[in-house]
Amino acid sequence: MIQVTASIAIDEDEIVEAFVRASGPGGQKVNKTSSAVELRFDVRGSPNLPEPVKARLERLAGSRLTGDGVLVIFAQRFRTQEMNRADAQARLVELIRKATETPRPRKKTKPTYASRLKRLEGKARRGAIKSGRGKVSLD
Repeated sequence: MIQVTASIAIDEDEIVEAFVRASGPGGQKVNKTSSAVELRFDVRGSPNLPEPVKARLERLAGSRLTGDGVLVIFAQRFRTQEMNRADAQARLVELIRKATETPRPRKKTKPTYASRLKRLEGKARRGAIKSGRGKVSLD
């Protein structure tokens, strides 16, 4: 079990890891070693995540989320599989931690009197500029 928060833990069976070749320079061993890690985590199918956390996690994941609701994290920062694997898992845990934070509700505010006057003044100024663009009469 990977402990995310005090109340949320992810079973390691929910995570699927595939080792692939990393891009970029690598020297003589570049075409022989598969050191990059592609971590897949099924967000929608996870029984350990509460529904609000799943929804926020899907929003946070953005383009890393597939159409089936699978989160894909690609780690190739380090030269070894073990370090890339730990990096991918740490990034997954950090993303889930961010998703557990509930956003503060926005307080509706009224525009101030001064800001309203400023807006109307700007509109009047723009209107005056536009009214000066009319046809010129040759009387």
